[in-house]
Amino acid sequence: MTPQVFAILSALIEEQLGIHYEHADANLLADKLTPRAADRGFESLLDYYYFLRYDPEASSELAALADALVVNETYFFREADQLAVLVSILTELKRPARVWCAASSTGEEPYTLAMMLRERGIADKVSILASDVSTRALSRARSAIYRGRSLRALPDAMRRRHFQVEGDALRLDESIRRAVTFRPLNLFDDAGVAALGEFDAILCRNVLIYFRDSGVSRVVERLTRRLVNGGYLLVGVSESLLRFSTALTCAERSGVFLYQRVDS
Repeated sequence: MTPQVFAILSALIEEQLGIHYEHADANLLADKLTPRAADRGFESLLDYYYFLRYDPEASSELAALADALVVNETYFFREADQLAVLVSILTELKRPARVWCAASSTGEEPYTLAMMLRERGIADKVSILASDVSTRALSRARSAIYRGRSLRALPDAMRRRHFQVEGDALRLDESIRRAVTFRPLNLFDDAGVAALGEFDAILCRNVLIYFRDSGVSRVVERLTRRLVNGGYLLVGVSESLLRFSTALTCAERSGVFLYQRVDS
């Protein structure tokens, strides 16, 4: 990949998906893009760029490209302390609540939340929307069949109550699967995000690490507008918004840090 092609391709990827590549990552990006471009019948990465930039079918290809660029590392009960605090917050509400799991990958996070809400007895009071840019990840989430590393932190009690053995894998109970609605969505799609309505809590965990600061600011601003007054944004425990200028206040509950929208 020439420096010129890297510049325009990496800029397009960041513009459309938010994923940032430094010049030192040029070979890594080329290794990921070249097979995808070849599979689509393009003889060069420059031709692939023109397709992504100008072709009417580019939006579906960008969604597929995200699969090649992002490592979907997730598992049940990841950073569960945060989710436990969120469940407590939702339990305190005296009305139905909405939660959005943004960038939900293959579904382990929203399904974990659904199980925890079921255990607390408030599953019928909380609706969960889960989205991801990857249609392949969403397809796996809807199938609700998991194995291997996805299950490494799953408590035995949850395994017994909410899963059935299916060959060398586990299938999630239908009742938990029905508690989550999945839909494709790019977090950099202003209109698509705005159309979701408002939420009492939004989880956008372990995804902001793929964006540089300008991309983080754009996404956080977009998500903040989707929160009700008093609503919470949860990011990964290794992520922090303190260095950014946002309309959110950092709050601490039971040793867990969350970001809350508090309108004056």
